[in-house]
Amino acid sequence: MATLRHVTGFHPVTASLRQRPGSVRALYVAASRHDRRVRELMDRANAAGIVVHAVDNERLDALAGNDRHQGVVAAVDPTLPRLTIEEIVDSLTEPALLLVLDGVTDPHNLGACLRNADAFGVHGIIVPKDRAAGLNATVAKAASGAADTVPLISVTNLARTLRDLKERGVWLCGADADAPDDLFTADLTGPIAWVLGGEGTGMRRLTRELCDRIVGIPLRGTVASLNVSVASGICLYETRRQRSART
Repeated sequence: MATLRHVTGFHPVTASLRQRPGSVRALYVAASRHDRRVRELMDRANAAGIVVHAVDNERLDALAGNDRHQGVVAAVDPTLPRLTIEEIVDSLTEPALLLVLDGVTDPHNLGACLRNADAFGVHGIIVPKDRAAGLNATVAKAASGAADTVPLISVTNLARTLRDLKERGVWLCGADADAPDDLFTADLTGPIAWVLGGEGTGMRRLTRELCDRIVGIPLRGTVASLNVSVASGICLYETRRQRSART
């Protein structure tokens, strides 16, 4: 039997119930909470056939390993397969917003990118399996819970995945300090996958060639470029800003 992992907090638990309900073995909620947020979470769990336990805070603290669980803990089977990027894109009811990290090797940068992705509603992050950071304890800690809310998909052939996204109507927008175009002049309201390169080396040649457009972030100071996690946050923010202004 697989060792269950405990996911804590409303956002991560809700994401687990929404994205991988079959992986959730049980939901534990604070017996003292009867607010709308808890009721909605319990209704979602009940609809998925998941057993809900009302327990005291001491029990929740023990399950979570701390007291920062917001009164909800889900027991999740981490061995079940995650969604594929194709399944994610095909199930969306809004324009896709994806983040592709080509060769980011620093786990702290990957964790920070996960936090950005969670903050701006990214539907999934794509990374290559080789020569790149994967999901580990350091990444999960740096992500501060976002590793449980944003699907992280490792792919064997990044170029093939990018071509598949293009066939599904997703526009590939690369970010590069030496880009000819400006971030703020690009139309980011349609289905888009932001493509950013790794620390120091940037995007690989084939990855860059597959992008539909390359844009840069206008900088006014003496710094020539930004950390990949900072750059991803700015690009994702601008995307959400444009989409909000359009609605």
